Amino acid sequence: METKEESNRKADRAEIRTEHLTFSYDGGKAVLSDLSFSVFRGESVGLIGENGAGKSTLLKILVGLLPGYRGKAEVGGLQVEKKYLRQIRTKAGYVFQDSESQLFLSTVYEDVAFGPRNYGLDEAEVDRRVMEALEQVHMEALKDRQIYRMSGGQKKLAAIATVLSMRPETILLDEPSGALDPRNRRNLIRVIRTLQGTKIVASHDLDLILDTCERTLLLGEGRLIKDGPTEAILTDESLLAAHGLELPLSLMRRSR
Repeated sequence: METKEESNRKADRAEIRTEHLTFSYDGGKAVLSDLSFSVFRGESVGLIGENGAGKSTLLKILVGLLPGYRGKAEVGGLQVEKKYLRQIRTKAGYVFQDSESQLFLSTVYEDVAFGPRNYGLDEAEVDRRVMEALEQVHMEALKDRQIYRMSGGQKKLAAIATVLSMRPETILLDEPSGALDPRNRRNLIRVIRTLQGTKIVASHDLDLILDTCERTLLLGEGRLIKDGPTEAILTDESLLAAHGLELPLSLMRRSR
């Protein structure tokens, strides 16, 4: 049995922590209900569940986009509330499900530079961060490309680079493989695997979760149904079926 001292040490290593987190839109039915979990430094954690399970809502709460929750939500030891949001957004970066929501300037370089510039860094440091971020997603050659001329896969990688330029300790990815063709999806998986730090990946693409995450949280109607090793959860066909999900395609093929 875990001692109090061991429990405290683990809490000290938590990059993300929620306790009894509950949230509803405009006073309606709770989208998240009594949600408690921790994500520790360096972990890659998948977040799965059927539509309406609360995955995107949870990620948005963690970066302060949805205030008004009840319970506790902490990022990097800071409670997610207005007075800490500037600090939190240097610790945790959120990659939107829709890349168009993240890219609003004319070129890749300008979009990736926006965050560091907004935080008052000098141009030499901004340039270092932009090129470092673009190198991480293998897009250095496209730094001057106009956003409207890019493919969906390129836009997704550029959106990730806008987050990486802030050098966050944690990156939150919301449906990163949505609408990508197979080639761009494979490239995205390679990029996610090489990203340093703590990662939470929310996705319906269970093969992507299997390929990139060591641990998985299964949500159902806003509650935490299961927390455990990714392979154990994604091979439990009855558990997945009970919550509107199916085995990853790669596992289905193996069983035939």
